[in-house]
Amino acid sequence: MKKTYKYLSIFFTILTFIGAGYVLMNNGYANAGYAVIPMLFALIFSILQKKKN
Repeated sequence: MKKTYKYLSIFFTILTFIGAGYVLMNNGYANAGYAVIPMLFALIFSILQKKKN
């Protein structure tokens, strides 16, 4: 389960950067949630991974 949390954390971190790039390419007119929501999930899975240690 620990590896799963790690991979999901990495996946959502990558999605965060993609979402941030999308917002920046649209000059900030796109919703910031495209970057914030994946980062929220990345933090959740990161915390779960640390708790499994």
